Amino acid sequence: MKIRPDSIPKEVLQVTSGLSDAGFEAYVVGGCIRDLVIGKEPNDWDVTTDATPEDIQRIFPHTFYTNEFGTVGVVWDEAADERLKVIEVTPYRVEGKYTDSRRPDEVIWSQKLDDDLKRRDFTVNAFAYSPEKDVLVDNYGGQADLKAGVLRAVGQARERFAEDALRILRAIRLSAELDFSIEPETRDAMIAEVGRLGKISKERIRDEFVRMLNSSKPMKAVQLAQAIGALRFIAPDLERGMGIDQNQAHSYDVWEHNLRSLQHAADKGWSFDIRLSALFHDVAKPETRRRSEEKNDWTFYGHDVVGSRVTKKALQDLRFPKETVDKVSNLVRWHMFFSDPEKVTLSAVRRIVRNVGQENIWDLVNLRICDRIGTGRPKEQPFRLRKYQSMIEEALRAPLTVGMLKIDGNDLMQMGEKAGPRIGYMLHALLEEVLDNPEKNTDEHLRARVGELSKLSDEELKKLGEAGKERKEEEEEASVKELRKKYHVE
Repeated sequence: MKIRPDSIPKEVLQVTSGLSDAGFEAYVVGGCIRDLVIGKEPNDWDVTTDATPEDIQRIFPHTFYTNEFGTVGVVWDEAADERLKVIEVTPYRVEGKYTDSRRPDEVIWSQKLDDDLKRRDFTVNAFAYSPEKDVLVDNYGGQADLKAGVLRAVGQARERFAEDALRILRAIRLSAELDFSIEPETRDAMIAEVGRLGKISKERIRDEFVRMLNSSKPMKAVQLAQAIGALRFIAPDLERGMGIDQNQAHSYDVWEHNLRSLQHAADKGWSFDIRLSALFHDVAKPETRRRSEEKNDWTFYGHDVVGSRVTKKALQDLRFPKETVDKVSNLVRWHMFFSDPEKVTLSAVRRIVRNVGQENIWDLVNLRICDRIGTGRPKEQPFRLRKYQSMIEEALRAPLTVGMLKIDGNDLMQMGEKAGPRIGYMLHALLEEVLDNPEKNTDEHLRARVGELSKLSDEELKKLGEAGKERKEEEEEASVKELRKKYHVE
């Protein structure tokens, strides 16, 4: 296997040549070399050297050094690619014991490249390449394992995972990203040491989980995590779906259905939020399953509501950002929005859009597509779903939130209403009316209605604002026909 020096960015070459010109060894090392060997563009670049951190800082004008492991960031402010603005350079090192299964107790600088390579996790990450010498160092059979599509730990597998238990999740993630198998001894060591993941921070676990789901084979990753025993440290609620049979509409149990829904999101190249929602959307089916004698089948009433709560707690435990937690738990909450398009009203569709948010409505539709494929049905978008999509587009043409009304709370106070709950009740009552009849969203009409609503008691106004009105839509034939034609549901 051959690497071309010109395949390495100039910023990286400036680091290796700068070290070499100063009399030190310098190698590009790790996963970036693996990616180059297999023809994949690296996401980041690492350099190792026999220079000390002080030597590195003396050679390069703009650096920072913030950790006890010797890594120095060499900064290139002019780099066009954000990934190349900082190149990490780490001295060869020998590490002490890992008493916490996360980091070495001590680090000693070394003058030998192999001291650096033999402490790395997997053979396919233990490459080192010198652009100046055009030499690829492969002391642990990484090229053979790359060719065979195998992940193998460097040296004694149990020692590698005992040093840093996160390597167990990294093996699962790489297996999914590269579509590699895991060598038996390495797999056995992962199973033996998996309990050490209990010492790893939730943030580090989350980051590997995100990369698993963003891979091309997330179903494989989650299945492997479960088989190894690692899933209980990531999202133990998912395992409860194993062996939980569903109703006649489903070909798979809850566990496999969730995984197949996730995989379809990946196959379509959809966003991380959709993938995460697809994985969790039926997480609460085990506790909501009931046998219906009338239907002679299983029912799962309320699994969307319960599932939203379970999902929110699981994502909070993994320290996901609030924005992700709120969006994904909301998608899970509303994933059962679908109903018979011959009976659903346009106002009901508008309310679904309002519940999930205009910015998320198409993600909800895509989640529903994943849900359908996950049942074992081959067709993504049957007539019913296409009809619903056309109704969503139609609904998006009308006001959906209080903020889109032609008048606001300030207008109401100028008309004599006092600040307080009545303002909110009144605005929501107006919104409910406009949802049914978008043409009423005019300043003139709304002001006239405010005059009528202001005569109501607090209780009457509250009831009107909270309950709203359910009216049958008077659809505009031209726009409806256009949208139905677009979705082939005329």
